[in-house]
Amino acid sequence: MPFQDHVKEKLKLVQDFLHVEAQDQLTSLEEKMKSSEISKEVYISKVKALLGKELCLENGSHGDSVEQNGKTNGSHKDKVSEDVTMDVQEEEEATPPPKCTDCKQYLDDSDLKFFQGDPDNLDEPEMLTDERLSLFDSNEDGFESYEDLPQHKITNFSVYDKRGHLCPFDSGLIEKNVELYFSCVVKPIYDDNPCLDGGVPAKKLGPINAWWITGFDGGERALIGFTTAFADYILMHSSEEYAPIFAVMQEKIYMSKIVVEFLQKNPDASYEDLLNKIETTVPPAGLNFNCFTEDTLLRHAQFVVEQVESYDEAGDSDEQPIIVTPCMRDLIKLAGVTLGKRRQAIRHPTKIEKDKGPTKATTTTLVYQIFDTFFSDQIEQSDKDAAGAKRQRCGVCEVCQSPDCGKCPACKDMIKFGGGGKSKQACKQRRCPNLAVKEAEDDEIVVEEDVPVEKAKKVSHAKRKKQTQCKLSWIGEPVKTEGKKQYYKKVCVNDEVLELGDCVSVSSEDPTLPLYLARISSLWEDNNGKMFHAHWFHRGTQTVLGESSDPLELVMVDECEDMLLNYVQGKVNVMYKAPADDWFMAGGMDLEIKVIEDDGKSFFYQFWYDTDYARFETPPKTTSSEDCKFTFCCSCIRTKEKEERERACAFEPIKDKDHDSKALYALACFKGEQFKVGDSVYLHPDSFNFSVKLVSPVKRSHRKEDVDEDLYPEYYRKSSDYIKGSNLDAPEPFRIGRIKEIFCHKRSNGKPDSSEVKLRLYKFYRPENTHKGVKASYHTDINQLYWSEEEVTVSMTELLGRCQVEYAEDLNESVLDYSSGGPDRFYFLEAYNAKSKSFEDPPNHARSVVRKGKGKGKGKGKGKAAAAQEPQDSQNEPQNLKVPKYRTLDVFSGCGGLSEGFHQAGMTETLWAIEMWEPAAQAFRLNNPGTTVFTEDCNVLLKLVMSGEKTNSLGQKLPQKGDVEMLCGGPPCQGFSGMNRFNSRTYSKFKNSLVVSYLSYCDYYRPKFFLLENVRNFVSFKSSMVLKLTLRCLVRMGYQCTFGVLQAGQYGVAQTRRRAIILAAAPGEKLPRYPEPLHVFAPRACSLNVVVDERRYVSNVTRGNGGIYRTITVRDTMSDLPEIRNVLVPEADQRNPVPANPQGSHLQGELSCRMRHIPLAPGSDWRDLPNLEVRLKDGTMTKKLRFSHPDKKNGRSSTGALRGVCTCSGGSPCDPADRQFNTLIPWCLPHTGNRHNHWAGLYGRLEWDGFFSTTVTNPEPMGKQGRVLHPEQHRVVSVRECARSQGFPDTYRFFGNTLDKHRQIGNAVPPPLSRAIGMELKKCVIKRMKEEQASGD
Repeated sequence: MPFQDHVKEKLKLVQDFLHVEAQDQLTSLEEKMKSSEISKEVYISKVKALLGKELCLENGSHGDSVEQNGKTNGSHKDKVSEDVTMDVQEEEEATPPPKCTDCKQYLDDSDLKFFQGDPDNLDEPEMLTDERLSLFDSNEDGFESYEDLPQHKITNFSVYDKRGHLCPFDSGLIEKNVELYFSCVVKPIYDDNPCLDGGVPAKKLGPINAWWITGFDGGERALIGFTTAFADYILMHSSEEYAPIFAVMQEKIYMSKIVVEFLQKNPDASYEDLLNKIETTVPPAGLNFNCFTEDTLLRHAQFVVEQVESYDEAGDSDEQPIIVTPCMRDLIKLAGVTLGKRRQAIRHPTKIEKDKGPTKATTTTLVYQIFDTFFSDQIEQSDKDAAGAKRQRCGVCEVCQSPDCGKCPACKDMIKFGGGGKSKQACKQRRCPNLAVKEAEDDEIVVEEDVPVEKAKKVSHAKRKKQTQCKLSWIGEPVKTEGKKQYYKKVCVNDEVLELGDCVSVSSEDPTLPLYLARISSLWEDNNGKMFHAHWFHRGTQTVLGESSDPLELVMVDECEDMLLNYVQGKVNVMYKAPADDWFMAGGMDLEIKVIEDDGKSFFYQFWYDTDYARFETPPKTTSSEDCKFTFCCSCIRTKEKEERERACAFEPIKDKDHDSKALYALACFKGEQFKVGDSVYLHPDSFNFSVKLVSPVKRSHRKEDVDEDLYPEYYRKSSDYIKGSNLDAPEPFRIGRIKEIFCHKRSNGKPDSSEVKLRLYKFYRPENTHKGVKASYHTDINQLYWSEEEVTVSMTELLGRCQVEYAEDLNESVLDYSSGGPDRFYFLEAYNAKSKSFEDPPNHARSVVRKGKGKGKGKGKGKAAAAQEPQDSQNEPQNLKVPKYRTLDVFSGCGGLSEGFHQAGMTETLWAIEMWEPAAQAFRLNNPGTTVFTEDCNVLLKLVMSGEKTNSLGQKLPQKGDVEMLCGGPPCQGFSGMNRFNSRTYSKFKNSLVVSYLSYCDYYRPKFFLLENVRNFVSFKSSMVLKLTLRCLVRMGYQCTFGVLQAGQYGVAQTRRRAIILAAAPGEKLPRYPEPLHVFAPRACSLNVVVDERRYVSNVTRGNGGIYRTITVRDTMSDLPEIRNVLVPEADQRNPVPANPQGSHLQGELSCRMRHIPLAPGSDWRDLPNLEVRLKDGTMTKKLRFSHPDKKNGRSSTGALRGVCTCSGGSPCDPADRQFNTLIPWCLPHTGNRHNHWAGLYGRLEWDGFFSTTVTNPEPMGKQGRVLHPEQHRVVSVRECARSQGFPDTYRFFGNTLDKHRQIGNAVPPPLSRAIGMELKKCVIKRMKEEQASGD
């Protein structure tokens, strides 16, 4: 019977491992079945019960019975022998698969191989005495060179356990005292030839006491060795049968070398950068593998991390350990690495020649002194603070629990070892890696959600001030009388004369607070007594600069109040520090930070400060008229102007007998803008609805209910309906209307109620508002509208701004040219009739209003005609002023995303760019042939210019002082972004960072505009100290400046990408505002607030998360690109420049196979993978993932199956033997999923109607972003698709292989974002030119 034969075959496999009693029982059962005493079914049931009991007992799991979800996870040892009718399926699920008790390999694994045996070979003691292994030809003098044991080399070796299973020697078995043996051919230590000639065949050497690595011979290959009780053996070539196992060992050692070398030179590299390195490294010839993949890295992560720990131990104590780099932290999380494991196996960590790092920062004296002065104080203070604080340990790992070594410098300084005890350093062998990684993680956590941080309330200053006893007397006669107020020019306070415009100090009730400082705006006496009007200054510490500010620098603010003169403490001197006449050419010449001497009563100010937006601006020019100079306060005037702007006012009444209930007007003002009849305007989406009631997209659950949990064992992890990258929560764009009437309702007395101005509007439909729904928007321009005859009445205060809507056939230019003239430009071709759900020709009055004087207007009144003409003039006005293109230097330019956006805005011409990485520099040259691109260290170039050089070593002309009008760039934060806290070591790195170099460029060249772009966390690094010192430098140079966080998705890319932007403008220029969002975007990604010193700052945008256009989706971005067929990864030929090989193609096939099995439904990722055996393209089969452990957190599946893949899921330490490879579901993801949000998104597909996660430098299915699979094709996104997600035009070219191109794109600033910033810069230039024109007239 075939079935019985199958059972017998399985039984033979395990019979040798059973106790004698169990073997007898099996024989008895078999005989009973043959004699028909029991049925076949009962026989099978009893055999399974017996094996389950026996193997569970052997595996030591009989004591670990855990009650979970009503199921018992154990051996059921009391029931199985009696309960013959037990359900076979249930029994099978409850019994973990059988494992060998020694090597822990699954006994039913097809890869389990037995050592074939070598009966004729010599035993170890006999072999060691063979004359062929004698080193010295009976010259005994040489034996003294041995350390403890003789050393030999071995070739053709196999390693196995006492049951004969071939097994790896690096999986922790030796450390657990499992006896492993090896058979081989032994050769003398001096023989480097791995062939068998001249060797001594030996059998069952061992057991192995330790294995070790002795470093790299000549830099490429490691020497691996075994130690037995008799000798040390260095491994050469393995036997053919052991080759697959040994190849893995060689692979992991070489992988460790790559990782350590790469991270030593690139400490700020991301996980994706490391994958780039691994995938493009060609292993040395002669090894059994010739390419690396991400699976290789994850498979060997535990070993690699242990090598990194060993390397860190051997390093200097003041160096940042590699283990805390962002890349290593990501690897530790993803692979579930256990830190702090002490293995004696690694005798000598791999020594890597250290990279010298970046060149010393070239700085101007001013920038250097600001950093140096501030940090010397900070370090001194932090050292004092740290003196009493003892460094904590995790206390759990083996490192923490080991004793002090007594040999390292830290131990020698300890009192218990006879030292002085000054250094307070931990033993080098006991530096807890868990703590180091946790500190690095904590340092990067930035709260980005809407944390309820209270906005500082404007408390009346009088309540916080202290009155003083003083003598008060007026000097001279009153100069003006208003009612009961008599105004004076001068007053005597305690024998000190004060007059209008003088500055005074006021004491606080809290003696710990410094004096308040104010300017006297007016002096008077009334019923309250002798009074003055105080226009307050803020000290630098009250601004975003905090303690980094100049203690003597003040800022003007719009805060003022009336106060009694007896609050005045005394007179102070506050001078205005105006920019020098030669300011632009004085760059790099400031040798002293100090602006004025500190005499206790002298201060200075340069800027007016906006407390909400943290904007430092040139103080506004306000002059008083002759009749109010004694009562003039510029703060009061600006506050009043602000209130006026917020109030809607109507002008130019239109007489119309038809309207008795309302008064019509031709013109109205709101927020400083004029609106006329016929203008088109934006309103909030809540302002009105449309007649067509669309079925709103129901937030349907993407979770399936009837899932086969045996086939999809990880699907249960998808408990949330939220899909990262989904646009379901994105708000609607603004409503658009055309003003038909401006009016106020008449009161009962017939006079208009001017307190509330109303607008009657025609509604415009967007394509998605029609009955065709969202799909219609994918086939029309984003700025196309439909006219409608529907009307609505709204309050003027609901307006959000003006836009231009034209009838396309009345345009003098093409729709494309018209639309590219800037945002806020819409057009329509048809009218929409909601009742008939039809599209029609627009009526005459819709067309004539917008013809802008090209034909006879058919409007009803002169208001309409006038309105039709004027907006066109205002639109043309900026074009009349020719804006010069600013000469730009782009530092750290990459492939040119920042410059591309500025070029599109017509704001700049990039004459110079600096980019050290050659492929990115070449890409910049390809797209900007007129630019001089320097492929050099920016520090070297600045040093050359500062020393008077005109050209560099290649003969390229260097920009000189006065040449650069715009400076832009995104300095990498290498050296300090991952530091835990400031100390003398990290300070020197920060002081030597590229941010400091970039600020020195600004100080030397003194451009008219300066932009610094960086990751969102730039504003939060080190308690915002990086931000504060950057602004502090700019303020000291004399720059107006501000900072903000922008979301690129709000400016026209289908991608979430938050970026910190610091803007600065030279004296005489206007400081730009941040651009208003153009597109609506997912609210979760639009938390753009920044908390500094417990105060929340927002950028200046007034429209919040609103936008004039709908959100851009993946479909908009790339649905028109042709399908890419028959490749694993687009442009794969360039991606991996190593020859094809069986193992490489197998691993790539695994990746391809996983992608093929990810469903196309929104939100699909690795959790949707089936647990199947699948045939790969190379003919091999994947294995099913085994779930052989209880999971304390997730219990069991609905069918009673276990859910854990490692002992750690039950609360025990990880067991290396539990690792599984070659499975469709990657073992590492369920292994660590409970700790990392189930790794949501890895192997995830993009959603057509969603958006990209932040485009990274290498789209990897298991990288940081994860969701990088094409929505429909079984591959990761291509270079062009990534470029589209960043907003690069299709004409933009990139350089190098595919990995290089991905890196160029991932590091770039999205051009649509920089274009929006460029348009704001342009507005500032136009405004300044208009003011100059007006003053010239």
